[in-house]
Amino acid sequence: CINRLEAVKEKKQVWRIIDLIEWGEDYFKQHKFDSPKQEIEWLLCDLLDHKRVDLYINFEQKVPNDKLALLKKWIKKRLKRMPLQYITGVTEFYGNKYFLNEDVLIPRPETERLVDISLECINKLSHPRILEVGTGSGCISISIALMRGDAKILSIDISQNALNKAQENSDYHKTNNVKFLNLDFLKEIPSERFDIIVSNPPYIPLEEMKNIMIDVKEYEPEIALTDFNDGLVFYDRFADLGSKLLKKEGWMVLEVGIDDHPEKVAKLFKSKGYSNIELVSDYNKDKRVLKVKI
Repeated sequence: CINRLEAVKEKKQVWRIIDLIEWGEDYFKQHKFDSPKQEIEWLLCDLLDHKRVDLYINFEQKVPNDKLALLKKWIKKRLKRMPLQYITGVTEFYGNKYFLNEDVLIPRPETERLVDISLECINKLSHPRILEVGTGSGCISISIALMRGDAKILSIDISQNALNKAQENSDYHKTNNVKFLNLDFLKEIPSERFDIIVSNPPYIPLEEMKNIMIDVKEYEPEIALTDFNDGLVFYDRFADLGSKLLKKEGWMVLEVGIDDHPEKVAKLFKSKGYSNIELVSDYNKDKRVLKVKI
């Protein structure tokens, strides 16, 4: 049990990385975690600033008591199902490090497709103007900015706390071509036109929120998960404003949900007169991105 870690100081017990991996895997297994070994590996990687392979290359490395004390705190939080990314305060997205807290949504691997597709859309454009709606941690805008230093990106969010974290990430990556703005997209819009709009908007229908994982429901910002309606509110707004916000031949690249949600969103855009619509698959071959051209 975790008391073994608590007793380390008194007994001056030496804990190596391999000891903690073996203990942690057993401990998380006892508490019914689906991937117990992955849980302890993740925590140790952040605790020791190691990659996973480093844990095994340096498996006999001794872990100092101050690190053990922090690990104990992290494990107690994880037992309450706090997401690992919030516990350690960092995650990786598009190959880069991002700082997180509970004011921002945790970036998912499937959202990286928004970056891929956006980069494809602006591939032949010089100095493209980009609008991101609902920037959260800023990971999408910053990832694009790092690949396209000539782009001018406006990233908006209704949450000032989220924008503060996005600015921290932008400062960390030294991306000077991203501007962050507090703006409620459902009530107001920027005054300029853009070559592309990219967004991972809140799309979980309110009635489905009760069924999502406790890790998500209890910790991630509700305002970034659901539109408190049918999951289509933001897409309806995008469809209505496309011609006002986008330049001629402009694009919208929008993440969509699972099950029948992608088809519902595509149908909504078709009903509003859009014809150049494509549902693009993520790396799991699920249709998770709607690509619309004006």
